Amino acid sequence: MNEFAGSASVFGAVHLGYIAVRSNRIADWRRFGADAIGLHVDEIDGGALRFRLDDRECRFLIERGPAEDVTALGWQIDDHETFDRIIARVADRGVPIAEGTAEQAARRGVERLWRFAGPKGIAQEIFTVPVTTPEPLRMLSSGWVTGEAGLGHVAMVSREPEAMRGYYRTVFDSRLTDYIDENISGLRMKIRFLRVNERHHSIAIANIRGIKIDPLRTSVQHINIQSATLEDMLAAFGRVTESGFRMQWSVGQHTNDRELSFYCVTPSGFELEVGWNPLVIGPELESTWEPTTYRGISVWGHTPVGETVLGKFAQFRRALRNAGTPEITVPQLTGVPL
Repeated sequence: MNEFAGSASVFGAVHLGYIAVRSNRIADWRRFGADAIGLHVDEIDGGALRFRLDDRECRFLIERGPAEDVTALGWQIDDHETFDRIIARVADRGVPIAEGTAEQAARRGVERLWRFAGPKGIAQEIFTVPVTTPEPLRMLSSGWVTGEAGLGHVAMVSREPEAMRGYYRTVFDSRLTDYIDENISGLRMKIRFLRVNERHHSIAIANIRGIKIDPLRTSVQHINIQSATLEDMLAAFGRVTESGFRMQWSVGQHTNDRELSFYCVTPSGFELEVGWNPLVIGPELESTWEPTTYRGISVWGHTPVGETVLGKFAQFRRALRNAGTPEITVPQLTGVPL
């Protein structure tokens, strides 16, 4: 339940709109997006790239910079009343909000945007009006599923999972869809899946139970996009392999949302999940939905590809280094009294 007295829920009026990335590997990103995944790619000023999946001018923005990471998540809000409600929630808790510049908005393919702090240092950007284009899509894929469900989902590993869950509940009235308990390389992992609309989840939050460690260099573990057809998803799998990009997890099917997918590694180091046909929680399912805990991430498949002992050791060393640095949680928005 949201803590803001008299504040109507914004659930269902929030949709993941775009992803912003900073990278100095622009040429690799172009080849990855166009030749491997099969997206439409446009070059814009400053050597940046934009990927299109539909009639929106921008779904992924890849700008030059050393972060090699996701730096912002763009959320489309259905109407100005809901937009103002979210702004008030953030401002009333003392979190600074800044309007994005005209250049930032133009590069992201939106009319206007506002920015505020998010978990793990990822800026949250909200907008109401995306810019569309009649320009035909030039891409290898036949199409992608966006619409009411939004672009896809974002998955993160957190040392403070309840704080992150509280953040998205406070700001967007996210609802808990389900949990997965999994044992990976001897570590017990719990994953929380949060929805803000009919998509099974727009945010996934994983943590290693009993130990506050994060083995990842990047703030995001993976980004998910949804193929229009099974043939598209399998063709992308083949192109990733043929193009020489690293596959992380083979094709498999998840236990909770039943999505068929594979995971590959982007030029910036976080993963991209390309999936097909996940469960949609429409009005009928929504009215009776109860969270469930699943044992294991996959019904079948999703086996690791090219995993090495040296790679695991590097992750373990990184986790130990990160342990001494507090995770960014934006405590004013976690729903916990300050």
